[in-house]
Parts: sequence; C-alpha cells; structure tokens
Amino acid sequence: MKIKQNILETIGNTPLIKLNKVAKDLPCTVLAKVDYFNPGNSIKDRMALKMVEVAEKEGKLKPGGTIIECTSGNTGMGLALAACVKGYKCIFTTTDKQSKEKMDILKAVGAEVIVCPTNVEPDDPRSYYSIARRLAKEIPNSFHCNQYDNLANRLAHYESTGPEIWEQTEGKITHLVCTAGTGGTITGTAQYLKEKNPNIQIWAIDVYGSLLTNYFKTGEIDMSYVHPYISEGFGEDFVPENYDMSVIDHFEQVTDKDGAIVARRLAKEEGLFCGYSAGSCFQGLLQLKDRLKKDDVVVCIFHDHGSRYVGKIYNDQWMMERGFLEVKTCKDIINARQHKKLIAVHPNHQVSEAVNLMKKYDIENIPVMSEDGQPIGSISEQGLFQKMFGDQDLRGANIEAVMEPAYPLVELNSPVEKLGKLITKENGAVLVKDEQGNYHIVTKYDIIQSMAQ
Repeated sequence: MKIKQNILETIGNTPLIKLNKVAKDLPCTVLAKVDYFNPGNSIKDRMALKMVEVAEKEGKLKPGGTIIECTSGNTGMGLALAACVKGYKCIFTTTDKQSKEKMDILKAVGAEVIVCPTNVEPDDPRSYYSIARRLAKEIPNSFHCNQYDNLANRLAHYESTGPEIWEQTEGKITHLVCTAGTGGTITGTAQYLKEKNPNIQIWAIDVYGSLLTNYFKTGEIDMSYVHPYISEGFGEDFVPENYDMSVIDHFEQVTDKDGAIVARRLAKEEGLFCGYSAGSCFQGLLQLKDRLKKDDVVVCIFHDHGSRYVGKIYNDQWMMERGFLEVKTCKDIINARQHKKLIAVHPNHQVSEAVNLMKKYDIENIPVMSEDGQPIGSISEQGLFQKMFGDQDLRGANIEAVMEPAYPLVELNSPVEKLGKLITKENGAVLVKDEQGNYHIVTKYDIIQSMAQ
C-alpha cells in the first residue's frame, strides 16, 4: 500500500505552477513554487522539521522536551506538526501584528502562544526575540530553535527546495524570486541553484521598513531604515546569520499596499489563494520586468496559504481602513451627485404629489420622511402601479395609505458591490446618512452606473 507513516512524510515535493493571467504582460515564462501544499500550509514546514532533526542528532532536543521559538506563525506550525508526531511540547512567541488566524491555528495544534509588541527594538526585553531567549533559559529540557541564526534553516532548502526547483524546470530556471525574511529559504535555495548554474539570478524581495535592502547595498546596519510595516513573514530589523548575501544578486522593496493587492489578484485571477509574501514576491517581479527576456524562466516562491490572512488582506473592510482597497462606496456615489438634495415626501402628502415628483425627476423610488426628517416608509413606482391599478381613487389619497416599508439604512463607506443583496425586486433602494446627518438615496441604477465607470 502507498501510505505515509505520519504527516511529516508529506513535507516537500510541492508543485510548480505556470502563472498565466497575472503574468500576461511579462515577456517570459513565470512559474510559482506553491509551497502551501505542505501539510502546515507553508514552506516553513521544511526548515522546521530540519531544525528539529538536527537538534535531536546533536543532543540539544531530548525526549519530552519543549520546543521554544519566536515565529510569525508559519515556522511555529511546522514545529508544532513535528512536536505532535515526536512528542514534544511547544511554546511560541509572536508579534501583535500577526493575524489572529495564525495564532488560533498554532493553539489548535497544541502550542502555547505568547503575543508580544511589534514596535520595540529586537533586544528590548519585551520583544518576541528576547522573550523566547529568556524562556529557553528558564524552562528545563527546552530547545530554542532560533530560526534566524540556526543554519539548519537554510540547509533544509539547500537539500529540498533547490533540488526540487532544478528538477522541475529541467535545469532551465534563469531567475529565482523570493521574499527575504530569516534568509533561510532564499539563501539555501540559491546556494544549490548557483552550484548548478552560477548564472541564475537570485532576486530578493523586501518590504519598506526593513533594513535588509540597505544592508545588501552597503554592508552596514542602519536602523534609520527601520520603521513599522504591515506586511507579514518577511523583512527584518536585523540581519540573521542564515544570510549569505554573496548568492543574492538583487534586493527589491515593495510597499505594504502593493503586496496585499497583488495577493488578492493571485487568488482571483489564478486561483492561488496565497499569503501576503506571495503577493509581495510577484509585485517585486512586476517592478523588475524590464530586466527580463523572452527565453527566461522565472520561479517565484509562494510561501504560505491565504487562510491565515482572511481577516486582513482578504477582508475588504481591513483593506479599506488602510487605504489599500480602491473600491467604490456609497460615499463615492453621493459625491458624484455633488450632494443634490434628497427628493422625499411626507405621509400626509397626496399620492398625486409623489407621482408628479417621479415624473418630474424621472425617478422610481421616493423615501417617506417624518416631520423631524427621519425615514419611516417609501413609495415606489412599481408599488403605486399595482395599488392604483386596482383602485384609481388612490391618486387623491394620502401617502400614508399606500406607503411601503422604509428603505434599509447602510453605512456611508459601504462598498457598492455589497449593496446588491439589499436592493431587491421588492426593495428598490437603500438610504445613506452623510457626515452632516443628511440622508441620500442609492438605487440599483446608481449602482449599475458606478460599476460601469
């Protein structure tokens, strides 16, 4: 029978997938090494297992021991899987900028998670680096993996990721593009590929707020380049020992916004539901497209799965709050009208007045407002037609006699795309209140017009 003895045997041998729609403007072949096919849904499974195996071999990790690590989530998941199979305990420190999904997943596989502040120096006693080091000293029979300086990290990729890419491309790879964090993935993979063909270009993708790019260019650690950033899983405020800058040919920085937007494009256009670093990786390649030629074969490493970012980059509200998502909202529709006054009626007005307003302004839906200016009902052309067809005397009746339910009230910043569920055959509009407290109506025709622009 073809079976695996445990979950760890499923790590590696992830697919290489051709990118089509998102790469249509690039002159060459672009392939994605999609490592969320690993059991822990990230490339970090490879190095996590390797660090554990090396520690066991060296006698640093003993039966019943505790694995301690500072992690943005993915390394922790790989270590937790190894701990499940091998019988270890896990304690992980992480930062408060990491997604809640990552923390919940780590807890689900039995790990203890300690959340630390992001915006502190690496040597600050509150940092997730410092707390992990302190716990390793205090807890008996524990092992601090230290993925940043543990060379088993890059060894894992030298032994697995590099050879897989070389074999899958039949040695035709010309460029490797990879986000740069601990340095293990890009360095280990690059070391193997450069041994096979020293002409292969290795492009590291960094984020603004990280010091790695400046260090690569100058060889100096300049903390003035360090500032908080939103991107997860790559970029650093120090230089881990896993780096061998001699095998990297270029560093390219991308913005938090661009990385998030491109990650969403990969999901929608390629069906690749990837994490933040994948979007940033491909954005970096787009920024470097002028350096590519027709016969080039580019491999981009997509580290992890999008399920860990559903509350962030795949959440419209989160994206909008940071100015990342350029979606049209109710506010955009209202602003396009130059804040024209709302056409409304009162319940004591006659039906004939509503009919005349519909004819004059060529509208189908009118809100009914109380004396103090609050929505209490509605009048629609369709509803009036049905009622008056059965009773023509209603034309002289008060609005109150034929009034329909009030339109739903939505937030000013509600995305236009979400209004489709609120505007139905029976309910032809919604109401919006602006910052000054004035009401505005949004109809299905407003939505159609805005989405067509």
